[in-house]
Amino acid sequence: MGALRTLLERRERNDEPLLMGVVNVTPDSFSDGGKHFEADAARRRVDELIEEGAQVVDIGGESTRPGSAAIPAEEQLRRTRDAIRHAVDRGVVVSIDTTNPEVAEEAMRLGASVVNDVSCLREGDGLAQVAARAGAALIIMHAREPMSRMRGFSVCPDDAYGDVVADVRREWGEAAQGALRAGLSAADVLFDPGLGFHKNARHSSELVARLDEFGDLGHAVVVGPSRKSFLAARVKSDPGRRLGGTIAACLACAARGASILRVHDVLEVRQALAVAREVRGLGPHLMRGSR
Repeated sequence: MGALRTLLERRERNDEPLLMGVVNVTPDSFSDGGKHFEADAARRRVDELIEEGAQVVDIGGESTRPGSAAIPAEEQLRRTRDAIRHAVDRGVVVSIDTTNPEVAEEAMRLGASVVNDVSCLREGDGLAQVAARAGAALIIMHAREPMSRMRGFSVCPDDAYGDVVADVRREWGEAAQGALRAGLSAADVLFDPGLGFHKNARHSSELVARLDEFGDLGHAVVVGPSRKSFLAARVKSDPGRRLGGTIAACLACAARGASILRVHDVLEVRQALAVAREVRGLGPHLMRGSR
């Protein structure tokens, strides 16, 4: 059984989402590009996330910023190799955020046990084959086009989808079938609705509001609302000042069955989840005591 599946089974017993902390080893990511680009900074970021309570660390060397070009495999590995080794040594579950099978394969050799694919397997089942051979998990994020063709986060016409939930389910399901044919079990294929990717703010908000409708897919649900542009649709703010919106979206996703929350601000989201859990637990107790 894979390391992530073991964590997910434990999570089902306490009904609390796992927290996946983000390490962008890039000079140009939308929210924190450049902050962790050097090896020492990336290692410190891994340590920080673990200390804040992340059970999974997602490490990537290629930006998903709209319009960004693909980064060659060797450069992605040069950026991420040290951080992967360090995270593995720290004993945390490690995810590699890449669309390149060569990068994923080397990350598995270094000890990663999750492949996080933001391409929806658009280029074929190579990533799924890598994950299957390694006994790893595969997160498939819904996306319609490469990042190089995105005009911007949350830039998408309203009529791009009929029913956004039904359309995402159908399109993602086609990719998932390819992963299953490559040899992965349903338990090792995870669904990510791809908030902000080829979706406008209304689409992303609706996906959060209706997240529980994905519960019957038969796959664990991963959501990454952290610092996304749809959070600033009502109250304008830069990515680094979207913590309030991030927490609100994370609480909404947790209440609707999210298995994993992919976030930059692990401690703050963990604190919010803990308070929400405490309040839920006290409610019935206080009602009984008042009778």
